[in-house]
Amino acid sequence: MAGSFALSGKKILLGVTGSIAAYKAPLLVRLLQKSGADVRVILTNSAQKFITETTFRGLGCPVESAMWSAPGELHVDLASWADLFLIAPATADSLARLAQGRADSLLTATALCLNKAPLVVAPAMHPNMWHHPATTANTNALKERGVHFIGPGFGEVASGDEGLGRLEEPECIAEQLGSLLVPRSLLGKHIVITAGPTHEAIDPVRSLTNSSSGKMGYALAEAARDLGANVSLISGKVSLAPPSGVNFISVTSTLDMQKALHQILGVDLKKADALIMAAAVSDYRPAQESLQKLKRTKSDLQLHLIPNPDILGTIGKKRWGAEGNSSSTPTSSLPSSSRPRVGRPILIGFALETASGDELIELAQGKLHSKKVDLIVANQASESLGKDDNLATLVDATSSTSLKKMPKSALAHQILDWLKDRL
Repeated sequence: MAGSFALSGKKILLGVTGSIAAYKAPLLVRLLQKSGADVRVILTNSAQKFITETTFRGLGCPVESAMWSAPGELHVDLASWADLFLIAPATADSLARLAQGRADSLLTATALCLNKAPLVVAPAMHPNMWHHPATTANTNALKERGVHFIGPGFGEVASGDEGLGRLEEPECIAEQLGSLLVPRSLLGKHIVITAGPTHEAIDPVRSLTNSSSGKMGYALAEAARDLGANVSLISGKVSLAPPSGVNFISVTSTLDMQKALHQILGVDLKKADALIMAAAVSDYRPAQESLQKLKRTKSDLQLHLIPNPDILGTIGKKRWGAEGNSSSTPTSSLPSSSRPRVGRPILIGFALETASGDELIELAQGKLHSKKVDLIVANQASESLGKDDNLATLVDATSSTSLKKMPKSALAHQILDWLKDRL
């Protein structure tokens, strides 16, 4: 889930108000807990008409519902504890009370006590209520005070009517919370990322491809977006949904990807601050695509394959201003006039190998120098292909850093941490 890395270790206070959509709150709690967040719940009196405290306690989640249910000033303690206060679902009445600065319940009093923690609301109500001028005025007043809104979404509501007022799905809410909690250290930077496999057509129904799932590239796109970057994601065909909030370009072949990169980066490569080539690009393609399906015969089938362009190597040489074949000479031994100039885009490539240990690092170092890039993320095929986690080593011109096995979302942040230092 996007944003899950940012939620790890965070203290999330969830306020649940009296909407029929309250039944989704336990699903949201579970998502937040799976992301590593510590969750506590405030349940209003009206919310208890739809869902009970027992449900949340069954999830191992502390629940508070009354201002005086604990010694001291509970609303002050909760506001001080929280890294973020989310009200989901937030009814029209709760928005009105928040806008007026009411403190007649544990929920509203806690909201008034917030100091540094952001307040986030996810509205849920009938479309007529959402569009009423009073709700519009309350919403605008809250936004002016810095309250963040997630939704509402468009769809069918409890009455069967359709319109804007539906509570956003728990997955969407959790994702956007992660975005709010990540320091926006890449704000204003244009990061281009490639992902997934390329497919090289043999005939109208067959192609040459590889086993890339696209998960690493998509995790990088989501993480860069959460850090405030303007993200362009160029992806081969995968089963993943395009991440929200990014410029998404779908491609099929290696030549398609090369063309898309040319348009995104510009002739002089100045339209991007960094390029991360996480795509598994096919090295070869059939010399000729059959316009008709090739029929099975008793004879052997021979395919004439020709090399595809070396996309990353070509961009690396162009950034250097170099011509001719790529060199395997280590950067440190090149004359100063031949070393990479300081400029854009910063180039990050991947080395997916069957080798391991020192051999894997040596192959990554060779790729680093031959393609004239700034960082190679080296990993073993058996440790990464199709999996949700990865075991990788970051190899640059001066060092190699072996990382422990971690989710690809966490590895994405490790790679972007390296990138932030260079930007």
